[in-house]
Amino acid sequence: MTVPAFGLGTFRLKEDVVIASVKTALELGYRAIDTAQIYGNEAEIGKAIKESGVPRNNLFITTKIWTENLSKEKLIPSLKESLEKLRTDYVDLTLIHWPSPDDAVPVEEYMQALLEAKQQGLTREIGISNFTIDLMTRAINAVGVENIATNQIELSPYLQNRKVTEWARAHGVHITSYMTLAYGKALKDEVIIRIAEKHRATPAQVVLAWALAMGYAVIPSSTKRENLASNLNATTLKLDAEDMASIAVLDCNDRLVSPEGLAPAWN
Repeated sequence: MTVPAFGLGTFRLKEDVVIASVKTALELGYRAIDTAQIYGNEAEIGKAIKESGVPRNNLFITTKIWTENLSKEKLIPSLKESLEKLRTDYVDLTLIHWPSPDDAVPVEEYMQALLEAKQQGLTREIGISNFTIDLMTRAINAVGVENIATNQIELSPYLQNRKVTEWARAHGVHITSYMTLAYGKALKDEVIIRIAEKHRATPAQVVLAWALAMGYAVIPSSTKRENLASNLNATTLKLDAEDMASIAVLDCNDRLVSPEGLAPAWN
């Protein structure tokens, strides 16, 4: 099993808003949905999936374990609670959302607990999120690289995170990009707009197509049907070498997500 290249993100979407977004996305052909315990929307997503009528085996559902649930005593019970909310017997992928602050719970402990969850059939695949090179190394040593389906990290034209992505590629760790559109900032970029005009595409399609061309999975979110449909079309947009080179120079290490007390020492 591999992580789908294109999925629906649900960060910051709550209650009826997330139900509508998920239902619309499923109608449009999305089949991968990304959520997390801390998003507080697993139950609504479970409801939306149930009401959509899309068979469970056609879907790829990802959730993430919150830092408070990382200990070996709490991880599996918390995942079972997530499954209950999502109205499913298993998820396709479970990630460690953030490394344990100050290593309060060692990487080795929660990766082993996550592997145990996989062995119990609660999740088909396991992975990590917001992991640096050092943390990826420890995760690989704990469970083997074959048990790490992806590292989901912030990536955008302004934060291309080359040290981490090049290390991951060299060591066989797949990357999923979040915050790919940089909270919409990338959509107003003159370079991106120029490339979009050249291809008769939208700026969002260009940025998503760039990330896909880099080999990353993407999980953009939207509440608008037209944007959900338009974003999906990024999968067929092919950028040329000149476009990729133009986007490469936009990198300025502009990180948007780095919560105090939670973020590791970034590479």
